[in-house]
Amino acid sequence: MSPNEPEIIAALSEQLVAWRSSLDGGAKRVGWKIGLNVPDIQRKLGLRESVIGHLTSSSLLEDGGSYSAGAAADLRIEPEVALHMGAGGTIAGYGPAIEVVDPGDPPPDASGIVAGNVFHRAFLLGPTHAAIPPDGTAADVRVNGERRETAEVPGGFADVVELVARLLGDVGEELREGDVIIAGSLTPPAPVEAGDEVEVGLGALGSLTVSIVP
Repeated sequence: MSPNEPEIIAALSEQLVAWRSSLDGGAKRVGWKIGLNVPDIQRKLGLRESVIGHLTSSSLLEDGGSYSAGAAADLRIEPEVALHMGAGGTIAGYGPAIEVVDPGDPPPDASGIVAGNVFHRAFLLGPTHAAIPPDGTAADVRVNGERRETAEVPGGFADVVELVARLLGDVGEELREGDVIIAGSLTPPAPVEAGDEVEVGLGALGSLTVSIVP
């Protein structure tokens, strides 16, 4: 057990207070996100594994929509695979996802990052497919038509589902049928700013676009 684990569970409990408040205010439950899934960052923060955040309809954008950069300190785009959960913890479908994050001016430790929902600002979800193509697929991030990042998509995500289910169980919640998990950035997050047009493609799984506006 990592010495930070009790603090992370406490921080997740704190995060979910805001989540429940959002649901009570009319937002709809969507699912969960994987965060801090880069080994170098985990070592720096003293973590033994990734952490999770929550997703609700209050930060969901339509494909082709826009996100206001506002006073963002360090806005970034993450290409991700969306896991659409079926019964009994099974993955019923896969699709493309974009997460908009702002890790600028971060809290001093992992607990603060988790309590603040792991830099989350917005997300987009694409169409659902029954499976990842057997010959694989790749993530491609383009900003203003210029390729910024690319990476292969993993063939399996059982470890992601296990992590989310376990961490939710630690705070008295559960992973449900119908939940969506965006499974962590496939590439280094791509910096963006107002005026940028972003496209994320995941091959046969489809693509998504978002405009960054002032």
